Amino acid sequence: MDLITRNTEEIITQEELKQTLGKKAVTYCGYEVSGPVHIGTLVAISKQVDFQDAGLRVKALLADVHTYLNRKGSEKWIDDMVEYWKNSFVALGLKKAEYVRGTDFEFEKEYVHDILSLGLLTTVSRASRSMQEIARDIEHARVSQMIYPLMQIADIKHLSVDIAHGGMEQRKIHMLAREILPEIGYRKPVCIHTPLLVSLQGPGGKMSSSKPETIIAVDEEPGQIREKIAKAYCPLEAEGNPVLQICKYLLFPRMDSLEVKRPDKFGGDIAFESYAELEKQYLEKKLHPMDLKNSVSEALTELLEPVRNEGIKMPAE
Repeated sequence: MDLITRNTEEIITQEELKQTLGKKAVTYCGYEVSGPVHIGTLVAISKQVDFQDAGLRVKALLADVHTYLNRKGSEKWIDDMVEYWKNSFVALGLKKAEYVRGTDFEFEKEYVHDILSLGLLTTVSRASRSMQEIARDIEHARVSQMIYPLMQIADIKHLSVDIAHGGMEQRKIHMLAREILPEIGYRKPVCIHTPLLVSLQGPGGKMSSSKPETIIAVDEEPGQIREKIAKAYCPLEAEGNPVLQICKYLLFPRMDSLEVKRPDKFGGDIAFESYAELEKQYLEKKLHPMDLKNSVSEALTELLEPVRNEGIKMPAE
């Protein structure tokens, strides 16, 4: 239970989760394969690794059809991207997951029938609101983008999901799923939401692959990682601090400790065994922002090393 619930923003509901864990529960997260896998994506991947380590049956949906319907690329490029995303996930530790593509099941007759049934149960307004956090150019939305949330809901049924997982931007779709899935003969899923990393440039936006300066891609070279972390927003507070978020959600869940190297005149080397300890020292101004950044650069470079070692690169459009 500690592995499943740590570093989550919201669980709907805790009681349902406890009941679900009495069996080999199926959990899934769906990913648009529309850009580089980056450290914002790594929050969800790390959570799925937690689920994997907790003994859940983990499914990762590489949502090629959703990506196409959300106007994120050509079918040929999306097809190439599926392999890039899968290879990245495996290199980052999600080795026991079942990797599923939308095209594996989303054109089957029963699935299409469920989409039509869900369409009868959902107003255009509700479908539009559920897409506001994830759609491209929602002000000029296409009909395909209204089908998108209905497909996410049908995915839960057709992948036999007990626990639907995603970032907080998925909340509206998940709440709609809990409301209308029973109408087509499927149970309400437990919903687990993880936080969104703040842009490296600070509050006001999440990390986005459409803005390379806001993210660190998982295949970036050590020099690029150091440069981006050095420039990252890092105030003397925890709220909205992307460098501390990287520590909390990415580094400490995967590492035993975080070592900070510094000259003796500035206190000498120190190793932090927990995020709480690190945050406390930082907020008390016992750890300089630049020392924190240097340490995070080294640890993040190490965490992402398997991707570089495998030579995994995003395909060109």
